[in-house]
This record gives sequence, structure tokens and C-alpha cells, in this order.
Amino acid sequence: MVVKQVKHWLVTRANAARWRPIQEWAEARGAEFSQTRDGQGFLIEHPGASPGPLRVEWGVSQRSYLPGTELRMRCEMGLHPDLQTMVLCRALMENLERAVFEAYTDTLKTRVDTDTPEEMRWLVMFPKFNHAASQIVRQRYGIVGVTKELTGAWVDGELGEALVQASQDLLPEGHPFVLMCMRGNLYLRTEMAEADLPKVQALVRLLETAAREARRVNDGLSETGVWPTTTSIAWTPSTRLGDT
Repeated sequence: MVVKQVKHWLVTRANAARWRPIQEWAEARGAEFSQTRDGQGFLIEHPGASPGPLRVEWGVSQRSYLPGTELRMRCEMGLHPDLQTMVLCRALMENLERAVFEAYTDTLKTRVDTDTPEEMRWLVMFPKFNHAASQIVRQRYGIVGVTKELTGAWVDGELGEALVQASQDLLPEGHPFVLMCMRGNLYLRTEMAEADLPKVQALVRLLETAAREARRVNDGLSETGVWPTTTSIAWTPSTRLGDT
């Protein structure tokens, strides 16, 4: 027991030094930084963030399609529940589509299990948006949403420009990445072997851009969730996106 406690103390102390730049950046923003109980990851909570309370967590992946460790983030927005959209790495989308197809065609299954994450079920439930204004966005990312009109309104604009910029180095081709608007909030997940301050900062900026654009689209929705050019039919997910 003593040896285990000493080992834990050494790991925690080493990681405290390792993540010092991230902690200082977070605290300079007015956020609270803490290590996870096992000392193998960290959590940043920023209730006063704009455009909404922000939670950033780095640690062991909670998704099988993200090997090793991941960065996961949530921005609480209080958006209309009908605003359900997703952008993900195209290679990841193709892999998840194959997994969903296998689940549907498995002779022992008649449906996708309810514990299947939303990112997989949405590929079945929602239409794809293949007409993004940017050719790079069309080539590098898969995009789905409750309606094509809502999805296009979210992606074509500042968010599309940010995705193009991210594709140059932050999110290289094939790098697992998911950005979702659901349950009124924005969520981002991506594989990250080591917590790196510049990458964390850049991904936070990307999430904030997506959140601002989601707010803009949200302001165009009526109280019933109707977008000016169509009627959106919501499908309410029944599971949670990990612990984020």
C-alpha cells in the first residue's frame, strides 16, 4: 500500500510539472485546473467562459474509435434541442459507417444497440450534408444533421473557415475528430497522445467558433424548432456523450 501511494505521489508530481503550462493558461483565463484522481489526466472547468461554460478534459479515451488518450470538451449553450448537427473526420465517418452496417446486418442483432454512441447512430438517423461551400471541408470532413438546411447554416461560414484552417496542421487527414451540437450544448472529441498547450488552445478556439455559429443558427429557429426554409423533425438521443 505504501509503495502504491508513493508511486501515485510521484506520478502526480511529475504530471503537475508536465502540465504546468496548461494549468497556467487555464488559470489565466479564470478557469480551475485539477488532476484526475489517478493522476493520469486533468480537468479544466471554466463556468464563466464565453460563449458558454466550458469543460476540458484530457485522459484515457472513452470511445473505442479513439485509441489511447483523448481530449474531450463541452460548451454549455442552452440551445434549442432540435439543433442537432455533427462534423467528423471523413475517414472516421467511413469507419463508423462500416461498424453500423455490421451491427445492422449481424444475424444476432436486429437494431443498433441503445448503448451505441450518438456519433454512430446519427450516421443512420440524419441526412448527410454534401454541399459545403468549401471544397476542403467537403473532402476532409463528413457532415450530418437533423436537416440539411440547419447543418448547412452551421457549417457554411466562420465554422467552415475554421475547419479549413484546422485541416492544415491541427487536424491532419485521417486524424480522429468529432464535433457535435446536441442536447443544447457543443461537444468535441479528438485523439491526443500528449496534452500539448498550443493544440489545446487551438481546439478550444475551434469549439468556441462552433458554439458561436450554433448560437447564430439557434437565433434563427422559432420556438417550435422550425428553420425558415423547412420543418425539422427532431430525434432525441437517449444516451450521454461519455462523462463530458
